Amino acid sequence: MPGSPYTDLDRPPLSATRLRRALVAPHGPWARLELRTETGSTNADVAGYARSGEPEGLVVIAERQTAGRGRRGRAWQSPARAGIATSVLLRPGEAVADRGWPPAPQSAYGWLPLLAGVALVEAVTRLAELEATLKWPNDLLVDEAKCGGILAEGVPQATPATPPGIVLGIGLNVTLRADELPQNPTGLPATSLQLAGAAATDRDPLVRALLRSLADWYARWRAAGGSAVDSGLRDAYLTRCATVGRQVRALLPGGGELTGTATGVDPDGHLIVTTRETTYHLSAADILHLR
Repeated sequence: MPGSPYTDLDRPPLSATRLRRALVAPHGPWARLELRTETGSTNADVAGYARSGEPEGLVVIAERQTAGRGRRGRAWQSPARAGIATSVLLRPGEAVADRGWPPAPQSAYGWLPLLAGVALVEAVTRLAELEATLKWPNDLLVDEAKCGGILAEGVPQATPATPPGIVLGIGLNVTLRADELPQNPTGLPATSLQLAGAAATDRDPLVRALLRSLADWYARWRAAGGSAVDSGLRDAYLTRCATVGRQVRALLPGGGELTGTATGVDPDGHLIVTTRETTYHLSAADILHLR
């Protein structure tokens, strides 16, 4: 049947009913889940809901994005049902009394994309049975090739009573074939779970594992008052980070660059890069692994 989502048996559609049953309260950790056949950008969709006052816990998943974005406005697109494209809405500055969560300080929000990276690595490692690592701040690597990415965006207060929102967008290449891989402007090759020899490429359990791990790490981080150290997040990130200990070139937002050794991640989630002259704490940069 032309246009049927079942014409490519390697890429069956997700089921909104099954995902809601597994992931949405009272049976799961999320408040609401929308599954869209196609959208421009899940991040833009969630940001729109955030501006209208949507509470924390919204998940939007798209079978296909036509205007997906990565950092610095880069395009993130893939064929229908060939990957995972999802965004969630968090409001970390809002206290949650029934869970004992105090407001997290804004200085800690830089850890949220790193938190999402840890959740993504956990899902891929456990289900796909691949050795996955993270390139600071937002790339999932498999065999030194980019297989996924994360984009965090802030949304201002909709009303004085509504705290600012953070939209976390996560993209993962699952069954993309070699001729479908995106071009990466930073020179990092791309791959997919299927091309890397994953043990499983069924998106339904991958989505469930990813969103459960994300909710679990967010709960730990919130319960610790936004402390990456006290929640165990910083140690978990460093264990999975392929950038720390490497020679790197950092392309800075203002157009400059520097070369040095990535020696750690500080308590605010900034990458520490040591050069011959000094030590830098980078809150944003494109990082190239040199060796």
